[in-house]
Amino acid sequence: MAGRLDGRVAVVTGGCSGIGLATVKRFAEEGAQVVIGDLDDARGKEVVAGIAGLFVHCDVTDKEQVDALFKAAKDTYGSVDIAFNNAGISPPEDDSILDTDLDAWRKVQEVNLTSVYLCCKAALPYMLEQKRGSIINTASFVAVMGAATSQISYSASKGGVLSMSRELGVQFARDGVRVNALCPGPVNTPLLQELFAKDEDRAQRRLVHVPMGRFAEPEEIANAVLFLASDESSFITANTFLVDGGISGAYVTPL
Repeated sequence: MAGRLDGRVAVVTGGCSGIGLATVKRFAEEGAQVVIGDLDDARGKEVVAGIAGLFVHCDVTDKEQVDALFKAAKDTYGSVDIAFNNAGISPPEDDSILDTDLDAWRKVQEVNLTSVYLCCKAALPYMLEQKRGSIINTASFVAVMGAATSQISYSASKGGVLSMSRELGVQFARDGVRVNALCPGPVNTPLLQELFAKDEDRAQRRLVHVPMGRFAEPEEIANAVLFLASDESSFITANTFLVDGGISGAYVTPL
């Protein structure tokens, strides 16, 4: 069924790579006008040239730039119907709490959690005025389970995204705005590849816990985002939407 997002305007942060890029392409295929917010100007212009969308340079930790991103979507296309707040980082200096310093902690919190707060704060007034909208915030399966191979600030930030999304979903449910937390399992993106290329043992230690025996592809996560953005999920809000290959439901995985 094509055209599930016909006439919709979608804002995607972190839309130049990984899950964000796959989602931008999927949204465009389904008829949405897509506005990308990202720091990668060269890549952003390439991407929008292929989908006839709009690229806006945006540091998602800067309130003025985030506000300008959503205003550009409204001014250019007339509405803000979907916000996929997806930008995030997972730097190597974010490790065990014993090894992660305060600067590393704060950097991850700013990009992964504060940016989602800023994006929701910017998107909601447009959606409340329209009395419709879907916000999808990228959390993670680590928001619902722990790991001995810790990335302490990343895990904490994703827990914050999950909790905030649930609360916003409840608060604005009767105003026509849905808010859900997307919780992917490990995804085969440049971010994960870079992390695991530096430590193959660490990669295998994670992979063994995935019942499907592999990491997700970005396109598989994009399909989940499309569902949450579309009217097919019209009775889903304040939800922890796990797309994790069964990892959060596993005790012992298949041999």
